[in-house]
Amino acid sequence: MPDQLAVAVLGTGIMGAAMARNLCRAGHDVRVWNRTLAKAEPLAADGATVAATPAEAVADADVVLTMLYDGPAALEAMTAAGPGLRPGAIWLQSTTAGVEAIAPLADLARRQGLVFVDAPVLGTKAPAEDGELLILAAGPEEARTPLAPVLDAVGRRTVWLSDDGTTGAASRLKLVCNSWVLALTNGAAEALSLAKGLGVDPQYFLEAMAGGSLDCGYLHAKAAAIMRDDYTPSFSVTTAGKDARLIVEAGAAEGVRLDVAAAGAERFRRAEAQGHGDKDMAATYFASFDR
Repeated sequence: MPDQLAVAVLGTGIMGAAMARNLCRAGHDVRVWNRTLAKAEPLAADGATVAATPAEAVADADVVLTMLYDGPAALEAMTAAGPGLRPGAIWLQSTTAGVEAIAPLADLARRQGLVFVDAPVLGTKAPAEDGELLILAAGPEEARTPLAPVLDAVGRRTVWLSDDGTTGAASRLKLVCNSWVLALTNGAAEALSLAKGLGVDPQYFLEAMAGGSLDCGYLHAKAAAIMRDDYTPSFSVTTAGKDARLIVEAGAAEGVRLDVAAAGAERFRRAEAQGHGDKDMAATYFASFDR
């Protein structure tokens, strides 16, 4: 397989669009599809071909990258793509799909003769735009060299966890990592909401944390968004809530109680119900208040 590949990107939201742009910059033949066509159309200016259907996007593609909302959305899109899929193509499944969704996705790949690679990513909007994502991958050894030009275009590093994508090894690790990210997000939001309630200047809180073992750059990033009232999304409340629910469900299936994750999922649900679903997940801050 050559270094310049035909790559279909299904799903051009915040992450998928950024990944598609980097694939274009790397010289690949990129075809894009999104359920809402308006989200895919701007990528034409970057050199991508905008497809009207998943089947049109994947026609003769060497690699199909899915970056959709959840497992059912990925399954629906790839089912629709069926007539255009080429046996032997690599399916780079990067949707945060959780654990239970992997089996039906892998079964579809088997029936279509695709090489299935479970490959969720760590990172939000800025790392995606800069091609600095961390890719968690599981898939057969023979897929790794052909995929290298694609992975190099969208990420700074790929961690291969297993030679079998159907086990969901990468998706399991993604849930563990996201459980920590979402806990930090909700923790920062609650600390600042408590500061507001108690009449404490949040800057004093940040100064108290600065340089100590409890300090971290992520706290300052989310606190800054809240303090500036700037919730430009890098990872939305709605998507964070979906991931939180997947985390709780995965734990429950293994007999693991995740009380903090469950409370976090409820905060995201409340913030979304208040009308903040499309905002950055730092908007979980609003879940602390009735109005």
